[in-house]
Amino acid sequence: MAIFTLKTDARRRLILTAEDGQEYVDVAPVRAFPLSDPLHAISICDAEGRELVYLDSLDELNADQRALVEEELAQREFVPVILRIVNTPALTEPSSWRVETDRGHTTFEVESEDSVHRRAPRQVSIVDVRGIRYLIPDTRTLDLHSRRVLERFL
Repeated sequence: MAIFTLKTDARRRLILTAEDGQEYVDVAPVRAFPLSDPLHAISICDAEGRELVYLDSLDELNADQRALVEEELAQREFVPVILRIVNTPALTEPSSWRVETDRGHTTFEVESEDSVHRRAPRQVSIVDVRGIRYLIPDTRTLDLHSRRVLERFL
């Protein structure tokens, strides 16, 4: 069995507590082979992407920890791509976003401007209050209105 614990906080961030008591907030499980061998070779990485724990198999986890890891993997692997921001979200928190994605139209709430992250010079990710991540691979592909909305949050 693995020698660490996992839990989520009020903001639904995954927290790993190591054997020595050190806590790592906003950790992320990552599959090495998500299609060919999804139950094996999983790393749990810190917020900067550094590996904290390596699991040969999800079977190393107790039922509760395994459920947390599987839920987080499912959320992280479901990443709709935002094609257009339809509304102008309020600057108050939480704000409601209406967007068009590669999977259709949707509305979600964003807890704070900290939920909108620049990942690369032109790539942005947005995490809604349920923990679902949305991706804008290249802000240059967005219409003018969508780019102006993003500027307010970045």
